[in-house]
Amino acid sequence: MTLHERIPPESVQRGDLVVARNRKWDGGAHWVVPGTYLGEDPHGWWIFQPAGSFCSRPGAAFHAQSDAVLLVPRAGEYVATFYDDTYPGDFRVYVDLALEHGWTSIRPGTVEFHVIDMDLDVIRSTKRGVYVDDEDEFDEHRVRMDYPADVVELLLRETEQLYQAVKAHHAPFDGSAVEWFKKGRA
Repeated sequence: MTLHERIPPESVQRGDLVVARNRKWDGGAHWVVPGTYLGEDPHGWWIFQPAGSFCSRPGAAFHAQSDAVLLVPRAGEYVATFYDDTYPGDFRVYVDLALEHGWTSIRPGTVEFHVIDMDLDVIRSTKRGVYVDDEDEFDEHRVRMDYPADVVELLLRETEQLYQAVKAHHAPFDGSAVEWFKKGRA
């Protein structure tokens, strides 16, 4: 299996540890978040990230205060994290624009999931509604890290599509994560 397979290894089973490992375009480390593989549906593959999980990136680390569910989509240049009312903040949907989805089997029961975080985020907030975040970071990084023009165009188009989908509550941003929260907490 190559690093950039969209589909997880056949060996991944419900309950396996999945470490989501993000990096930036220039190869720099970004977030690392552990979770438990829950399964798949027509939208993609679902990972439960329980309260207490140790989340880290260079210069920051914390233990998650609530459960979250990560969706690795079958198609699209993003990953989406869903939160429910147990989350002490105001996010309910946090979509990271991301490229080069890849799964790597580490050993039986442990898989890493990799993406390149491309700065832009589409967020549904209980206080601010739906908005695009980190456009300034994207503008800075596209120059400093020399994002190719076709990648910039792709990401801007994808961001607009995701913004509209989250705003309109289109699947999988329509409450689809509720059942995955139940499975993760069972």
